[in-house]
Amino acid sequence: MIELRPKIKKALFKIDFVNKYEQISKHFDDKRTPSDERLRYFDGEIIIESISQNGYMVIFEPKEKYFKIKEVQIKDYTFSANIILDNGMVDLVWIVKERGNLILGLPISEYSRLLIAPDYRIKKPIFGTYEDLDEIFESCFKIFEEFKIALVSME
Repeated sequence: MIELRPKIKKALFKIDFVNKYEQISKHFDDKRTPSDERLRYFDGEIIIESISQNGYMVIFEPKEKYFKIKEVQIKDYTFSANIILDNGMVDLVWIVKERGNLILGLPISEYSRLLIAPDYRIKKPIFGTYEDLDEIFESCFKIFEEFKIALVSME
């Protein structure tokens, strides 16, 4: 089974990741947006604009169909993220390198399983409008920024 590195775990616990991500998931769930109301087809330019408004440089990778956030260097760490929008759900992959070595590259929906228990799952946030997506991005990016600070401050 995959395990998170101790410093990654410590940073995620420090920012109360599971609770914060679970709140996003519960707010943007299938009760709020049933399957037939999900935004399945979207305008990539609108998505890029939404991500950019949160302070990130982003490009769309058409071959793999995901949005890639440009790497940012903070001390010995390089942070980036991939955003996958599929079937009206948001999945983010946080990518962290330490001195060029990959130390994190998993979807954030997996972290709860690795922090709590293998059967503990938090569902991916669901969106039906661009406004929902903006809110999801804003909330998830806020957690990502907290995580960066927590990890870098452990040095």
